[in-house]
Amino acid sequence: MNAHMTLATEKDMANAIRALAMDAVQKANSGHPGMPMGMADVATVLFNRFMMIDPADAAWPDRDRFVLSAGHGSMLVYAINHLLGYDDMGMDQLQAFRQLGSRTAGHPEYGHAKGIEVTTGPLGQGISTAVGMALAERMAAARFPDLVDHYTYVIAGDGCLMEGISHEAIDLAGHLGLGRLIVMWDDNRITIDGDTGLSTSTDQVARFAACGWHVQAVDGHDPEAVAAAIAAARADARPSMIACRTIIGFGAPNKQGSHDVHGAPLGDAEIAAAREALGWPHAPFVIPGEVYAAWHAVAARGASARTAWTARHAGSANRAAFDVALACDSAPLAAPMAAHKAQLIADKTKVATRKASEMALGVVNAALPFTAGGSADLTGSNLTRSKGMVSVTRDNYAGSYIHYGIREHAMAAAMNGIALHGMFRPYGGTFMAFADYCRPSIRLSALMGLPVTYVMTHDSIGLGEDGPTHQPVEHLAALRAIPNLNVIRPCDAVETAEAWEVAMAATCTPTLLVLSRQNLPLLRDDAPENLTARGAYLLRDPGRRDVTLIATGSEVEIAMAAAEALAATGVSAAIVSAPCFEAFAAQPEAYRAAVLGTAPRVGVEAAIQQGWDLFLRHKDAFVGMTGFGASAPAPALYTHFGITAEAVAATARDLIAKG
Repeated sequence: MNAHMTLATEKDMANAIRALAMDAVQKANSGHPGMPMGMADVATVLFNRFMMIDPADAAWPDRDRFVLSAGHGSMLVYAINHLLGYDDMGMDQLQAFRQLGSRTAGHPEYGHAKGIEVTTGPLGQGISTAVGMALAERMAAARFPDLVDHYTYVIAGDGCLMEGISHEAIDLAGHLGLGRLIVMWDDNRITIDGDTGLSTSTDQVARFAACGWHVQAVDGHDPEAVAAAIAAARADARPSMIACRTIIGFGAPNKQGSHDVHGAPLGDAEIAAAREALGWPHAPFVIPGEVYAAWHAVAARGASARTAWTARHAGSANRAAFDVALACDSAPLAAPMAAHKAQLIADKTKVATRKASEMALGVVNAALPFTAGGSADLTGSNLTRSKGMVSVTRDNYAGSYIHYGIREHAMAAAMNGIALHGMFRPYGGTFMAFADYCRPSIRLSALMGLPVTYVMTHDSIGLGEDGPTHQPVEHLAALRAIPNLNVIRPCDAVETAEAWEVAMAATCTPTLLVLSRQNLPLLRDDAPENLTARGAYLLRDPGRRDVTLIATGSEVEIAMAAAEALAATGVSAAIVSAPCFEAFAAQPEAYRAAVLGTAPRVGVEAAIQQGWDLFLRHKDAFVGMTGFGASAPAPALYTHFGITAEAVAATARDLIAKG
């Protein structure tokens, strides 16, 4: 908030955004000009007077974060980043808006260009991810008060606030008192179908206030009012929402204020009229030098702030610990986890894999100071809290365990934000059946390549009496369908420990752990290498194979019993444990061929067969589920649905008989 440009220059700065948005959408013949034009004044005030970023060091840890939750208005952020001088956002990129290979995708994509903090587009995800960013800032500031002091700013639209995830997220943010989170709502009262009155009558200001937020309402085209509101928001200890009353497509005289300007090019005639109305006589994609100079001054202010921070970092007593958190290096986990696995083998530990996960987490959290755990109100069932973890509260952000409440979707989005912030490795738990509640955020974890860990317990009909509503049968197939997501279903305590090693070593892939409620015997008798990281491996190799039984999780025990029964009748069965299909698919072809062999194969999993084509050929067989579960004790359910050692052995004999 140092000296800023005059209002006349600020107006020109905003009109540059409008012009670039109009021109890029027109050239692409595709896109959304309305929101960038409507929110250009708000965004200009935010960046010109408040934002601290340095385009020359886009990953500066103490930068302010800007999240364009209304991601369809992507030209807003592309125009701003070009004007600020990001070296990868030249005018050529704006002219290639929405074209193959450009950095200027239709919606902002994290990793495609500097200065894009999060992938947005699915409405509600941006504001919810920003809650995680703001929470991570508070947690990091509690640990490193001299090195962490920044804000998270969000521009959100009506659609973001209509989506259900937004309520989960704003409730959580208000409860935790995330005062460094400031949301500017583009209150233009227009959606694709028309006026918002067609579908909502919610008083959004009252809703945010009810969730414990500081709320204000301003004219979004009055720069001084916007600036005063942002200043007041920064001074308040609560998260803030500023309702910015705007005109969608502001400056387009015949289309502004209408849903017609939301998601289509304005057309040459309307763009010409808008240029005249805005007093912007410049040709398409031409920006005057004085406007560039004004925007570059924002970057220079940020560069000065970053230089001062670098000096503080160099002299800080917290420097070493800060750098450890920023690196998120899992190497210190190797030795204690090796000792843990050796002890499991020595003790022949028989526990549910959710309990084995809790045991492994005790090792993980003791070795790695940058983990941030949590659960969606299922701590005692997910077993995600290891000994000594302190709860994160509005009075103590120095804790490392987050109570997300019954908000699975917001939990997943917030974990994305925590991971994006860069100083913590988040994990959080819920029941496997509720993976569907947070699937859009899990998908974005994978799309952005974030090392988030999802702890999904109660993984099958094995949870028993809670019945089919809580028994996942199709979820494994659905989650395995997401690219760049490692779904790991361990069979015992050793595989579970290995799964946590995989999760903590990941740098650009999320991990989803699928864990049992029922106790499972220890099936591994050694751990010379992390075999779970291979995806699948020979757990029992009889040498000569008559049949290969392939199973995951709790069904590996069933396959082992079937192999024993077959051996008693002279049939030699190999056992393949396949905890992670994705990792196995990535193995060399020779390894996969050696593991699977050429004998008939039987897949065994208490889930539907879809997705098993990685292991099974047309002539092979599958023992599993074909419909939903039922309410009964787990052993009765396995018998009822025919997922038993006897059924597996019989299926194997039938295959062998068919030749």
